[in-house]
Amino acid sequence: MVLFQSFVNELARSVSIKKEKKCQKDDDGRRAVKEMAKAAKKNGLLLKSCGVVKSTKANSFASVFTNKGQKGVNQDRVLVWEEFGCQGDMMLCGIFDGHGLWGHLVAKRVRKLVPAFLLCNWQKSVAATSSLHLDFKMESDEYIHGFDLWKQSYLKSYAAIDQDLKQHTGIDSFRSGTTALTIIKQGNYLITANLGDSRAVLATTSEDGKLIPIQLTTDLKPNLPEEANRIMESGGEVYCMEDEKGVYRAWMPNGRSPGFAISRAFGDHCMKDFGLISVPEVTHTKLTKRDQFVILASDGVWDVMSNEEAVKIVYSSGGERAAERVVKRAIHEWKRKRSSIAMDDMSVICLFFHSHSLSSASSH
Repeated sequence: MVLFQSFVNELARSVSIKKEKKCQKDDDGRRAVKEMAKAAKKNGLLLKSCGVVKSTKANSFASVFTNKGQKGVNQDRVLVWEEFGCQGDMMLCGIFDGHGLWGHLVAKRVRKLVPAFLLCNWQKSVAATSSLHLDFKMESDEYIHGFDLWKQSYLKSYAAIDQDLKQHTGIDSFRSGTTALTIIKQGNYLITANLGDSRAVLATTSEDGKLIPIQLTTDLKPNLPEEANRIMESGGEVYCMEDEKGVYRAWMPNGRSPGFAISRAFGDHCMKDFGLISVPEVTHTKLTKRDQFVILASDGVWDVMSNEEAVKIVYSSGGERAAERVVKRAIHEWKRKRSSIAMDDMSVICLFFHSHSLSSASSH
């Protein structure tokens, strides 16, 4: 795991932070992150569309693919940033699934803000921890403390981003919003933050070599008891329409539209007083040698494909075209299973932990 002090030093050099107690102003920090993003893109380490991102400093790499559905403009936005925060062993992946008339613009805005807000809040937290000179007796203690810093950074960042959207004069997020699923890989650890119904699935192998899917996130929808209770206790309503049996939606009081099929999101400010929140579920996972890759995908994929199917497709694809093949299979399955429903946008990111595993996969 990256040592806290080394991260602070590297980030300090990147954004020209003076060694003093007072933190630099947030806007200066975000401008610095913007410059870091430009440099990363120039060096092929940052991707916002279909393609592959590789790093010369780590074995991991990512395959990315997105496809427009049948509802108009593609409202999905994707992001992969290798060497995130100028750290050789750190990577940020994200899928942002917009909805509503302005959904594509909300998703684009959130994709832009998440890296900047996260890095700035993380830098503050790590700098504060460094000044305390904490002495961790065990690596596990340092890891748990590191996760707590990431979690607090996520909570602060997402609250600030949602306020940014609310105050933005060029984007109407009153009835439009976006989900957000991100993963930060830091050394052998994954930090997963989920807001909405996109999903992350880890592929690992059993002792006898069988491939096993492990779902890392919960689909945060109104049908979940805890989510439904929060919405109803806030004055909102949760129910299915007669022509959408099994699809629970969150509604404003007295059934006022729109009905949201998710219980957490950025934007959608018409529902923020009625239980729809922008608080992410943040979890952590320690990777082992048996873990092969993780799949991030928007809900359009999971509507027609199981975790097991997705993992098998990725494993048999050989790497660089893995995300594309998952999407194309999902398109085929949608046409077969849901031909009467307009196809949703579909986006997939496959993050591989071991580049050498591809040769064995492609030979199968």
